[in-house]
Amino acid sequence: MEQMSYASTNRQAPEVTLAEALLRGQAPDRGLYLPVGIPRFAPGELASLSDKPYPEVAAAVLGKFTAGTFAPDELDAMCRSAYDYEVPLERVDDRRHVMRLDRGPTASFKDFAGRMMGRMFGALRRNAAGRLVILTATSGDTGSAVAHAFYRIPNVEVMVLFPPAEVSARQRKQMTTLGGNITAVGVDGKFDDCQALVKQAFADESLRGVELTSANSINIGRLLPQIVYYVYAAVRLGGGVAPVVFSVPSGNFGDMMGALLASRMGLPVERIVVATNANDEVPRFLQTGEYHKIVPSKSCLSNAMNVGHPSNFARVIALFGGWLDEAGTLRQAPDMGRLRQEIWATSAGDEETRATIQRAWREHKLLLEPHGAVGWLGLERYLREHPTVAVAVSVETAHPAKFPEEVERLLGFAPEVPESLAAVEAKPEECLRLPADYDEFRKLLLDKYS
Repeated sequence: MEQMSYASTNRQAPEVTLAEALLRGQAPDRGLYLPVGIPRFAPGELASLSDKPYPEVAAAVLGKFTAGTFAPDELDAMCRSAYDYEVPLERVDDRRHVMRLDRGPTASFKDFAGRMMGRMFGALRRNAAGRLVILTATSGDTGSAVAHAFYRIPNVEVMVLFPPAEVSARQRKQMTTLGGNITAVGVDGKFDDCQALVKQAFADESLRGVELTSANSINIGRLLPQIVYYVYAAVRLGGGVAPVVFSVPSGNFGDMMGALLASRMGLPVERIVVATNANDEVPRFLQTGEYHKIVPSKSCLSNAMNVGHPSNFARVIALFGGWLDEAGTLRQAPDMGRLRQEIWATSAGDEETRATIQRAWREHKLLLEPHGAVGWLGLERYLREHPTVAVAVSVETAHPAKFPEEVERLLGFAPEVPESLAAVEAKPEECLRLPADYDEFRKLLLDKYS
């Protein structure tokens, strides 16, 4: 299999290999890397995966993108090591299911991408001189997943930026209790401020002496592993033949990009339901064709989705022939007809989210947290408006125990705490604080890593 090339969504940078795209994170023109030409599943290949365990499905899917960078046996070993936990597909009724992506070490879907990225970076940096510094902005679960995935990996340092007022106590502790090569920084602002600081650092020529990259969903290494669980669900529930509707709670849009790429590879995806919280810039774009950032982003119960200008939406636009730059300017309109045919979008306020958590438990004994509730509500709305015989899968992205106070207030009981979350409760925290000021952030980077 030939080595795949990766190109920037901003169209002003040369194509690179996967290894280069992984280590750079963001392209030099501030765009995001996408594969040049999306590989397709061979006839019968999806059906052959229907009874395979998750690590084997992961190796089959990722191998189409990693050829020439990682040998097949090396990739197999990475997948077996990264995916040593369950991926439940919970049946709700004859048609609807919930895919629980919360059984990894940080109880978040971001473990799927983070753990694979950690292994890929470890292999690429095995004999490297100097330190690679990973900058990550998080509105909830990304920071903890990345921190745990890269903890103690040689020659790699991680700095996680987060808005303290918008993360839960358990989300914070998963970032602030590791120490070692992990530095947690609370930024006095919002997630978009954290993301802007990271993006500005990547473009800062004065930081050339610090080898920077990202493990946010702007990195192609975060995106590719997120294709796998959509393939896994489709082959398990429909043999890779039956059409599937996926409902994806969406903030920075990396997760739904995985479903979109899976569809382009030949997975029988009937529709992708994009479910956002009150940060509804994408649902409004699909309605009007006009893209307007939400600045500042709105603080919502589903905090990991508090994103007013999702980075990965540039990739979505690129896949449909358009160009959205990093500043949020639509330079070239995508094929809106095809976009609306493949993606259906809706948004939910906090009270609707709370009501969905209560209704799902009352009617189905289905336990959801706020992000999963937004996804479930999106699926309910879609199926009411679009009756279908397709298999329907709603994505649950975090463990309900990450939001114990809210769940107990709504349902009258606290969700059982998995061992992965309970382990951080008594550990001491280490956290720096910064204003949302780039000069202060730049000084920190130089002081710590130059």
